[in-house]
Amino acid sequence: MALYCLADTHFSESVPKPMDVFGHRWADYTAKLIHNWNAVVRDEDTVILPGDISWGLTMEEAAEDLKLLHSLNGRKIIGKGNHDLWWQSEKKVKDFFVANGIDSISLLHNNAYSLEGKRICGSRGWYYDPKQSPEGADPEKIAAREVIRTELSIKAALALPEGQEDELIAFFHFPPVYRDFVSRGIVDLMKQYGITRCYYGHIHGVYDLPPTVEFEGITMSCVSADYLRFTPLLVS
Repeated sequence: MALYCLADTHFSESVPKPMDVFGHRWADYTAKLIHNWNAVVRDEDTVILPGDISWGLTMEEAAEDLKLLHSLNGRKIIGKGNHDLWWQSEKKVKDFFVANGIDSISLLHNNAYSLEGKRICGSRGWYYDPKQSPEGADPEKIAAREVIRTELSIKAALALPEGQEDELIAFFHFPPVYRDFVSRGIVDLMKQYGITRCYYGHIHGVYDLPPTVEFEGITMSCVSADYLRFTPLLVS
């Protein structure tokens, strides 16, 4: 059994959304993702998807995207991204899964999992870009909230009855560190709890990034779908 990661599927089965504005790699990306995913992921494997699952604005608009994700091989654990506006209520999402027989998708939201000898935690995280931030948003307030959510997930991982000696691995939608930006609160939490590797998405059309960078003793890997050419990355 293996553990993989891939962010930013940006499925748009019901809400057509052109992604080729981010570059030629996005041409026919859904077909490429389905083919590549099922070529490497087996039914007994697990894939972590840290955010931007669907372009749907409501649960109804995201329904076909979630069904598509369910149809892919393996178990999936999804986190929330900045474009996952359909994810307005954890209860509503879980009720939708039950009503539609979706039993291969779980949520990473203030909780944690023990998988393949690893403890999985994470949150949406925070990356401040004034060009993309909503008007009137308070970046300090949002950052503080995401630090709280990250620590809730980390503490949930530490409280798991199994795998007490297992490695803690964090998954975020936003990069904890990107160029000159540092999410200080997130980085400090990882250092405090001994997390030495994490994975993030969100960044598109930037292909000169090293696959993994180290910052203050933490290795950070970009797993945006287009960066990975729509093929899940082996974590463990």
